[in-house]
Amino acid sequence: MQFLENFKPELVISSPGRINLIGEHTDYNMGYVLPTAIEKNITFSFKKNGSENQCHVYSKTYDTGFELNLDKIAVSKVEWENYILGVLNEISKRTDKVRGFDCIVESNLPTGSGLSSSAALECGLAFGLNEIFDLGLSKIEMVQLSQTAEHTYVGTQCGIMDQFASVMSEAGNVILLDCRSLEYKHIPIDLHPYKIILLNTKVSHNLASSEYNTRKEECEQGVAIIQKKYPNVKSLRDVNGEILLASKKDMSPIVYNRCSFIVKENDRVLEMVEALKQNNLEEVGQILYKAHDGISKEYEVSCPESDFLVDFSKDNAQVLGARQTGGGFGGCTLNIVHESAVGDFVSAATKAYKDKFDITLEAFEVRPSGGTSII
Repeated sequence: MQFLENFKPELVISSPGRINLIGEHTDYNMGYVLPTAIEKNITFSFKKNGSENQCHVYSKTYDTGFELNLDKIAVSKVEWENYILGVLNEISKRTDKVRGFDCIVESNLPTGSGLSSSAALECGLAFGLNEIFDLGLSKIEMVQLSQTAEHTYVGTQCGIMDQFASVMSEAGNVILLDCRSLEYKHIPIDLHPYKIILLNTKVSHNLASSEYNTRKEECEQGVAIIQKKYPNVKSLRDVNGEILLASKKDMSPIVYNRCSFIVKENDRVLEMVEALKQNNLEEVGQILYKAHDGISKEYEVSCPESDFLVDFSKDNAQVLGARQTGGGFGGCTLNIVHESAVGDFVSAATKAYKDKFDITLEAFEVRPSGGTSII
């Protein structure tokens, strides 16, 4: 692409991936989540190019790019382009101030790892365009338009958590986010002398795949059944164990299990917040193990590789807890490991995983970090 030859950026933005400590699949059920941004990120270099409507976007990571016309934005057959196009489409509904620009994107987020590279891509673009063209969008508007872009252009009916964490995080904290009201609190997290170690299964999932949207539909079926007895229930957020049990006989076992997981997972988020406030690290670990059990058996979005790694961690006294994190069907397991044992644990897990699946594990530490920002 010709624009790369003399490219000197006017603005550079860092947009982070995220982990979710607890609260999986609760976001689109209007529940609670506990995410934070991490230091792995996507970097965006922006430059106005002086044209009215011609734009160039290039991914340095994948050595591929595309051109677009701001007056003719439409869904692309190339999936990654739709994250960009969807955001531009949403921005165009709110302002006509965007003009021609060039953008180089570079990522150190492992794709398919459940660290939400998609939200980082959407939010980084929105944040950068807001800055360089002085669009006047608030942070929450950028979060919401990025989520809508993923619904409309990518086809994943995601909740708001990933985009919210990418933009609103503060270093050293997790965010207790109420996905119904969007009220949130930053909760300090200090796991010392333990570290958060992610083990990347290298088994890739695609969130736009049918299973994610299927889970959403199954939860909605459950809500529709519960509403016959409890008309005030709007989502699984309004449901407790007693209400769910009263409707069990009207549900298929699968729908009941899906709803049961979400109701219990919401409780686990609030339990986790209390455990962090009291610095009860043993309890933090136990909550993770309980969550994984639900992810695997009730919500059924785990996989043999993730289950193997979580089970493997249980044999190590230096690991407090573990679970699969992210949308499911692979990605990473999140492990709370004593700092003195990280090397040994990673070596042992890598060997066992290679022996079992003939896949080379990838391991890295993550730290709760700040949200999207200007470099």
